[in-house]
Amino acid sequence: MTPRLFLFVTAAAISTAGVAQTPHLQPSAPRTLVITDSAPPPVVRVGLLQSTLFELPAGEKVVTVFGGDTNSWIFDAGHVASRYVSIKPKIADETTDVHIVSDHGNEYTIELREISSDKDNPHFDSKINISSSDTKAADNIAKPPMFVPAAEADAKEAQLRKEADDAKKAAEADHKTVATAAESFKASYPARCASITPGTRRRARRLAFSRFGAMTSSPTCGPVQETPALYELKDGKGSLINYDFANGLYTIPKTVVQGYLSIGKQRVEFKQIKAGS
Repeated sequence: MTPRLFLFVTAAAISTAGVAQTPHLQPSAPRTLVITDSAPPPVVRVGLLQSTLFELPAGEKVVTVFGGDTNSWIFDAGHVASRYVSIKPKIADETTDVHIVSDHGNEYTIELREISSDKDNPHFDSKINISSSDTKAADNIAKPPMFVPAAEADAKEAQLRKEADDAKKAAEADHKTVATAAESFKASYPARCASITPGTRRRARRLAFSRFGAMTSSPTCGPVQETPALYELKDGKGSLINYDFANGLYTIPKTVVQGYLSIGKQRVEFKQIKAGS
């Protein structure tokens, strides 16, 4: 027998022996596991390379999972917070404990046992519904969650950031709208002279301006000639005021109680009149 043939026969024999020694694993029907702090952790039968699904009570989500042996076992709680944890052994005849912590602060401890070498009973637990007989666990579930899963926290942060950005954009749009409306009002202000009711103080101001040909945007206000200088009158003395003049509208940085408009030797005084006077 050649060395190559000898190795092939030996490998086949080992493989056949392994199949004969390992019974065909069969999943059991789902069952409920009642956990209490005063009793030892219950035992769950798991199969080699078979996944066993653990489901927390309604209203709870998995925050984290701790395993005693993380090299021989696979613990998977998923990328999105849920009630489920999948556990799968990678090595035969291994045992370990697992601790599942929920978002309500409840802790569930279970002992895991791989049973592929159990010739008398090849059944493994396919799904375990976890329950607790402790009143404290039920009280915790009735309260708001104590912990927020990282995935949910990240999603909430992203949502708040988006809402803040949307609010900022809306505020900027409103500011732009107000600014546009203000500029439009300033540009159209001289045209409003024609609609001022006769006999009002506005008409007096309009006449004062039109006497010097300052108002420009309506026939009522007259044509443009020269813009009068604006003075503030205090203690009988006039003080020139810095102003902006555009489209027949004076814009000054303060309220002038009394003053006058002047071009050359011509002068028209004005003063603030209280309501009712």
